[in-house]
Amino acid sequence: MAVSETTDLHVTDEKKPCPLCPEEKFKACYSHKLHRHLQNLHWKVSVAFEGYRMCICHLPCRPVKPNLIGDQTFSKMGAHYHCIICSATITRRTDMIGHINRHVNKGETESRFITVPAPKSSHEVLKESATDVQVLPNYSTPQKTDSYFNPKMKLNRQLIFCALAVLAEERKPIECLDAFGATGIMGLQWAKHLRSSVKVTINDCNENSVTMIQENCHLNKMKVKLHTKEQDYDEAMGDGGENSDTIEVTKMDANVIMHLRSFDFIHLDPFGTSVNYLDSAFRNVRNLGIVSLTSTDISSLYAKAQHVALRHYGCNIVRTEYYKELAARIVIAAVTRAAARCNKGIEVLLAVALEHFVLVVVRVLRGPSPADDSAKKIRYLIHCQWCEERIFQKEGNMVEENPYQQLPCDCHGSMPGKTAVVLGPLWSGALFNTGFLRRMLFEAVQYGLDEAQPLLKTLVCEADCTTLKHFSIHSLYDENKQEECGVYIKTPNTSAESYLVHGKRKSDEVIRNAAKRQKSENSAEHPAFYYNIHRHSIKGMNMPKLNKFLNYLSEAGYRVSRTHFDPMGVRTNAPLAQFKTILMKYSTPTYLGGQAEGPVHLPEDVKAGEQVQAAADSKAGDAEFLEDDKSGVAAAMFTEDYPTHCGAD
Repeated sequence: MAVSETTDLHVTDEKKPCPLCPEEKFKACYSHKLHRHLQNLHWKVSVAFEGYRMCICHLPCRPVKPNLIGDQTFSKMGAHYHCIICSATITRRTDMIGHINRHVNKGETESRFITVPAPKSSHEVLKESATDVQVLPNYSTPQKTDSYFNPKMKLNRQLIFCALAVLAEERKPIECLDAFGATGIMGLQWAKHLRSSVKVTINDCNENSVTMIQENCHLNKMKVKLHTKEQDYDEAMGDGGENSDTIEVTKMDANVIMHLRSFDFIHLDPFGTSVNYLDSAFRNVRNLGIVSLTSTDISSLYAKAQHVALRHYGCNIVRTEYYKELAARIVIAAVTRAAARCNKGIEVLLAVALEHFVLVVVRVLRGPSPADDSAKKIRYLIHCQWCEERIFQKEGNMVEENPYQQLPCDCHGSMPGKTAVVLGPLWSGALFNTGFLRRMLFEAVQYGLDEAQPLLKTLVCEADCTTLKHFSIHSLYDENKQEECGVYIKTPNTSAESYLVHGKRKSDEVIRNAAKRQKSENSAEHPAFYYNIHRHSIKGMNMPKLNKFLNYLSEAGYRVSRTHFDPMGVRTNAPLAQFKTILMKYSTPTYLGGQAEGPVHLPEDVKAGEQVQAAADSKAGDAEFLEDDKSGVAAAMFTEDYPTHCGAD
């Protein structure tokens, strides 16, 4: 059976049989089950030819030799394909492809059968953040010509929207580009919520995607201004509306449009790596603009395909306990090198590495001096393969006689052979900007982005390297002057509603001060990397609760916080040896009183004394923790909606 590729496989709500299977094999059912059956059994193994697909047929239209077993005769129903050009029926898919190729080689491409034009497929309408988008029925498993829509990337879209909303408060209007539009969901959200503050351009090089973007603009009552590479004019489409509701849709390569025009905000979300588009993105981006990129090539970034990471990013990596942060620093290093080639520096505003993607948001600083400062932050990392201690190499061009001396551990002296590897080059600077994250959190609250709020609260605590119980909501708005990227931005501290940054590019509210920026970065920068508490646990010992362990490290005089990279990770400036010492100090044995054998054996009187002392310490710690929670007003609020990926034990 041959059907058009645009044929919709949906049927009515009545029970219908499968047109390609006999009744005894597949009984009549409702539309959703029939659609799933057709999609999984017939459509997946079909053979494409000039806009049509020859689906596999299970009907008894092909003669099959019966099998004689005793006195009974069993007839086997053979699955087969029907050739759209001739009347041949072929069993195997590979034979069918070869059969079609032989027709093409002979010049026989016209069908001998009369085909009725198939009706156009009906699109599904999905809604996200008050924005409607039409998607194809197979939007989750797209073909090369289909527009892809991934509902799992909703959090990614909300984070990018918050970053754009913060930039829109600094200067208006701003020109923003969604270089890979697909369905246009991201650009439509920008235009629908930010209105006249942004001028949105959605680009895609696929003709089907551009058509779908136009339909989605009309669905959301937006005007469309179409501009293609072949045509040198703009064609206005759609019904009436203001210019603020106009979205420009372009059909050209992403590198071409970024070379032709300048933008204040650029977002790159290609399939896989985005290194092929970084040079074009930084060529024309305006000063103090923002470039965000989403990398979905997690197999190479997460050290599963190390040769691909070396080929794309020029970086040598191995699998470590902090592999997600390592992936973020790899991407930022590639971004820094691309910006430096255009005599531009960067300041990292946000770096998020989750299960499906790595998101990096940077602000662009024009000039050779910021470019040099950013390039100096790309260093190599020395990683011990025994204890997983790590440290960035010192600055300088001189070769050290013994690089192992830089590591705080003594594994090289106590273990035979080479114990450490050199990873990188990596970004060694900060991964977050606290002031920018606080303003993103405010925008998320203002626009009701519920999924992004818990993650942003965790990122603010991680940027400050503090625990949630020391985090106050009032600190979001009490800062009279925030510093971002060497730029001081004045912010009012009267109320939460007035926490907006109003300013222009060259106004009095934006003052450059590079010297003070360097001092503040050195004093307030969060520690690099984190330790997993389970990875360094002691065998035969019960670890303390994670929140209590954070208090113990803080009482010891170290900076400490949770991290979104790992739900059981601890970001701290404590060395690994001290980390293990404190973990060992507050761990309890796992043995039982009547156990004959176990990891730890102590006399009965010592056991009883230690158990009483451990119970007393636990009660004292709980009481202290409750007192701190009562004293902090915001702690209870943040504990209720604590992110699931960074949840407490």
